[in-house]
Amino acid sequence: MILEMKVPSPGESITEVEIAAWLVKDGDYVEKDQPIAEVDSDKATLELPAEESGIITLKAEEGDTVTVGSVVCLIDLDGEKPAGSEQSSVSSEKKEEKKEEKPVAPVAAEKTYASGAASPAAKKILTEKGISTSEVLGTGKDGRITKEDAIDAVPSMGTPAGGSRNSERAKLSMLRRKVAERLVAVKNETAMLTTFNEVDMKPIFDLRKDFKDEFKAKHNVGLGFMSFFTLAIVRALKLFPDVNSMLDGDYKILHDFMDISIAVSGPKGLMVPVIRNAENLSFRGVENEVKRLALRARDGQITVDEMTGGTFTITNGGVFGSMLSTPIINPPQSGILGMHNIVERPVAIKGEVVIRPIMFVALSYDHRVIDGRESVGFLVAVKEALENPIEILMDNNPKKALEL
Repeated sequence: MILEMKVPSPGESITEVEIAAWLVKDGDYVEKDQPIAEVDSDKATLELPAEESGIITLKAEEGDTVTVGSVVCLIDLDGEKPAGSEQSSVSSEKKEEKKEEKPVAPVAAEKTYASGAASPAAKKILTEKGISTSEVLGTGKDGRITKEDAIDAVPSMGTPAGGSRNSERAKLSMLRRKVAERLVAVKNETAMLTTFNEVDMKPIFDLRKDFKDEFKAKHNVGLGFMSFFTLAIVRALKLFPDVNSMLDGDYKILHDFMDISIAVSGPKGLMVPVIRNAENLSFRGVENEVKRLALRARDGQITVDEMTGGTFTITNGGVFGSMLSTPIINPPQSGILGMHNIVERPVAIKGEVVIRPIMFVALSYDHRVIDGRESVGFLVAVKEALENPIEILMDNNPKKALEL
């Protein structure tokens, strides 16, 4: 009996996926629930497990884009697991290596009047790349430049001056292509503006120094900066609800909940899991959620549902050493807060110059929805909460707030 394995739907809005990698070979015996492929959607990378045990026949190549519900492989349920399959696979690999031959260099075509002439499609591609036809060696009949020649052509990088000058052409993953598409759309379709401020992080440093060991021992999670920022943002969103809204045509949608998206770097690129109803979470709750989502993103186990929605985003370029940046809004949201690295700087406090750990923060916002008063007021509210955490975020009772 032959079982047809179809691409499952990763999420409601996803209609196609890309075969990122096959984890098995054509003709291999697979066990039920064994991961056989990694598939990329425009939101996440998911593993495709075998539905039954048997001999697999692949129906799609790596890099192919397939629609949800289409057949990607067949499993012969009557196929038996071959004895000594490991040894046979090793021997077959050795045979394949022996069979490999060195590629034969293409024979240069005799030059004629057609040599170097480009087809209309090739000419269009070369024009877009800014490459002259004289810089491309045609492989078509009589030296004509084909569409494939134009696609493979790369602009001149100047006169070689010695050393290695190899280049590699790699297709972007579906996730990366979608991120690129969304970022360009944001720049073109929103009136994005960024406002900046700085935060004296010493009060939070002092709090973490006093309570981080006790917090870690009791809750089995570290007391990081993200919980302070998340709760400061929740308070600021309550004071300035327009920052928690989004534009839908001629309408503004206001939310009475705060789903905070946290931008994290995953193995396949930028991912933005969501902390749901952050307004109901304590320091412990936020830290647990951040840890859980970050681990799932890092291990490639994050689901589409865990990255769907969100009313406001936090991104932390400081973990990579960024001093200052203008983060791009995560559509359809109207605001994003950028955190940066913490550097000891000389600042004036009560007429005296002192050294304090300072972080620059940046709020990018959609000016169509949020005015300057709201944007600046929001960032000032975040700054006030972070510089006075005991009073504003902990109600003058740190132990109770940290559940110690």
